Amino acid sequence: MVEGAAYPSPRRGRPGRRPAVSTTVTTPELPAFVESRQARSQRISTSVLIAVVGLLLLGLAFNAKGAARFALSDAFDEVQLPEITLPGMPVVLVCALACLVCGGLLFRGRLPVRVRRILGAVAGVAVVLGFLTWAASGRDLPFPMSNQFNGTLNLATPLILGALAGVLCERAGVVNVAIEGQFLTAAFAAGIVGSMTKSIPAAMLAAVLAGVLMAALLAVFSIKYLVDQVVLGVVINLLAVGLTGFLFDQLVAPAASQLNSAPLLEAVEIPLLSSIPFFGPILFRQTVLAYLAIVSVVLVWFLLYRTAWGLRVRAVGEHPESADTVGIKVRAMRYQAVLVGGIFAGLGGAFFTIGSTGSFAKELTVGKGFIALAALIMGRWHPVWAAVMALFFGFVTQMSSQMQALSTPVPSQFLELLPYVATVIAVAGLIGRVRAPAADGVPYDK
Repeated sequence: MVEGAAYPSPRRGRPGRRPAVSTTVTTPELPAFVESRQARSQRISTSVLIAVVGLLLLGLAFNAKGAARFALSDAFDEVQLPEITLPGMPVVLVCALACLVCGGLLFRGRLPVRVRRILGAVAGVAVVLGFLTWAASGRDLPFPMSNQFNGTLNLATPLILGALAGVLCERAGVVNVAIEGQFLTAAFAAGIVGSMTKSIPAAMLAAVLAGVLMAALLAVFSIKYLVDQVVLGVVINLLAVGLTGFLFDQLVAPAASQLNSAPLLEAVEIPLLSSIPFFGPILFRQTVLAYLAIVSVVLVWFLLYRTAWGLRVRAVGEHPESADTVGIKVRAMRYQAVLVGGIFAGLGGAFFTIGSTGSFAKELTVGKGFIALAALIMGRWHPVWAAVMALFFGFVTQMSSQMQALSTPVPSQFLELLPYVATVIAVAGLIGRVRAPAADGVPYDK
């Protein structure tokens, strides 16, 4: 008899059948904690970064003098909420210690994924709270929290739309470095058409058409002619800068009153909801483009993960050869994804004229397309997480401008660089190595 085996008695009425044999196989126990080299490297870099920020906050704690006041309402709000007052030095000190503890625990490792995420969230809250408390401590004016979050959503609007354009393109296997060029041409088209027609819908339509045309240029050369997609994106960006700059100097600048005075989007209040204290003005008193950005996140998520079209798009971005064998037209799907992405990029470009300044200037977008590309990568090519990363950049950008208004003892040049520095740190230190779609940037030649 085999050790560990049991022979049950055969069933009656079925003679001649060999009895079933049930064996118990013992397998060696796996280690309780298995971590790949990549995950270990990312964990260590994240923990070290959190600890370094904790040490920075520890140094700032001794310079935080007085109390920090945070205003939850604007001066013009009908309902005035009370201010929140926090002691400067103790709060910054506690936040610094929280970062050091979280960084130390993450460095040790051997923690469940859920615990590591909680530690990361605690460290993030501690960094933001500690830095804001230090910036507001001892100031004559309170830190306007409603302006902070309102500006965050406003600044993140074009980034969300641009990131969604990149998600659609790269999920289909086409690298979109040309978001900056799409932004710029769409902003130019919206400014010109809006100035001529004084119509917001016409300006938005022109921006969408410009974004789709630039997307078509990207699609034709990358999908049909198999041009290197990264180089092509850089060329399209340079083309957009040169073309819009030339047309601006030759046509727009001499007739600025007729061709560079587009109407501005006005905030649309949602009845009842916009009257909610604090949250109402932030979420329900925004422009049409802000609402479209929020709706677009849900729409792109639904298209990619809940429709057959989205399944085909993701299939051609991961395994185009396999998709082709089951009858999916790889090139057609890539064309569709890139052109649909151009719609969102066009809406994002319209923000810079009809949603912000009402006029066009050369190189108006100042690299926001590349920030949208960074948000796409930080969000791991997922529409929801890409939008969250865009909100992160908007939050840091708005915080830097608020700190300048509070006369924080930080050089203004550094405050202007703060959003970009925070983005680089987040990409390099917190996000680590990420895996793009397998066929992203790989031309398909049947």
